[in-house]
Amino acid sequence: MAATIRKERRKVLGENFSDERIRGFLSIRPPAGVDADFFVLEKAYRGMKADNFATFLQMFIADGRNINAVNNHSDTLLGIIQDHKQAEEYIQALQAHGARCQGHSS
Repeated sequence: MAATIRKERRKVLGENFSDERIRGFLSIRPPAGVDADFFVLEKAYRGMKADNFATFLQMFIADGRNINAVNNHSDTLLGIIQDHKQAEEYIQALQAHGARCQGHSS
């Protein structure tokens, strides 16, 4: 019986992204029916350290994107992460760029 090898997916903690890699998040395409701005905001939040996320937000805003974009439940990213235990730096970065809290009540 052959043994199967399962690749383990893990997030690299503490990894710093280059500006080019951060900018690459702006070109991520959402699935059909999902707001593109919300999609890339959420991907960046889930995939970046807070300092990289703050840099991403500068690029996001400079690109004319909507920091208050909503998901299919009318929640902004700020509304979703407001109760996340380790999101304070992300919340501050979003608020500094004009994000508003909408939706997602726990």
